Amino acid sequence: MGTEDKASNKAQDIKGKVKETVGKTTGNDELENKGKSDQAKSAVKDVGEKVKDTASKVKDVITD
Repeated sequence: MGTEDKASNKAQDIKGKVKETVGKTTGNDELENKGKSDQAKSAVKDVGEKVKDTASKVKDVITD
């Protein structure tokens, strides 16, 4: 996983947490749900990047 990807995913996760918290505090269900959605998207991207990293390592082991 590249450093840029990690930073981007972490930023999206943090933004999602902020949106969720603000939504809860203000009673704005739509904003709260958007925050949860942003966090979920970030988690899915993290998993995808980890799968790519693992596949790359497996490929390196096989070709060495």
